[in-house]
Amino acid sequence: MDLDGLFIPAAFERLCEHVYRAGVDGLYVCGQTGEGLQQTVEQRKAVATLAVKLAPPGKQVIVHAGAPRTADAVGLARHAEQAGATAISSLPPAGAYSFDEILAYYQALAASTELPLFVYYFPKFAAHPSTLEHLLRLCDIPRVAGLKFTDSDFYRLSEIKRSGAIVYNGYDEMLAAGLLMGADGGIGSFYNVIPGWFVELFQAAKAGNWAEARQKQAAINEIITIGLRYPVHSAVKHMLAWMGLDCGVCAAPRRSLTSVETAELDALLEQTRLARMR
Repeated sequence: MDLDGLFIPAAFERLCEHVYRAGVDGLYVCGQTGEGLQQTVEQRKAVATLAVKLAPPGKQVIVHAGAPRTADAVGLARHAEQAGATAISSLPPAGAYSFDEILAYYQALAASTELPLFVYYFPKFAAHPSTLEHLLRLCDIPRVAGLKFTDSDFYRLSEIKRSGAIVYNGYDEMLAAGLLMGADGGIGSFYNVIPGWFVELFQAAKAGNWAEARQKQAAINEIITIGLRYPVHSAVKHMLAWMGLDCGVCAAPRRSLTSVETAELDALLEQTRLARMR
């Protein structure tokens, strides 16, 4: 996005080329990292349309359709279906909603299209769903295929997986642990920066080579540890620019890094293995 918060299609196309070249299985667009909730409904539709257009054959595009208003979420979901997306997903609406209200939201969203729906479970974002029983009940909704699981309770993850749901690990720094406990894959922020490293970790885990998976996770976490010293969304965008993939700035109210932070981050990145790969 540019300084006015407007979508830059050319930058998005370069980023797509970067991640697909690394061997990722698809994109998850307009979620937390994609700043969907900071964009207008119409702009989000433009992002979804281009994401589907740019997807190579056989790749998945999951469109985050979550919105504060159920009607807007339904509209985004229907647009994603018309555009040719593989699936839709949604955070629960943020606020003091009861579980019954969240349940009704997901029921309406699931009924609005024929696409598979992935619940986005992120307890730091919303109070509900809050229990394993809540999550299993959401997974029982017709057309709910599973969820993105952004939490560190991997016993809970394994129980959801045991129910037959598809589960994507959410915390980048814990992908190896999530895969060990049954996750089918992962969706995350730093995948934009070092997608190939995450692909290698996933392939090692899939082959049952857990020692290699831990090594890959340790290398990934060196980069994540640096990024988490700063506002993470702005740090990810600056890391991409440092690599030659300028994706613009974050949408307000998120701030950009200061000049001091930028210099510090650049110096830290120059000390990593990533510097030799630019």
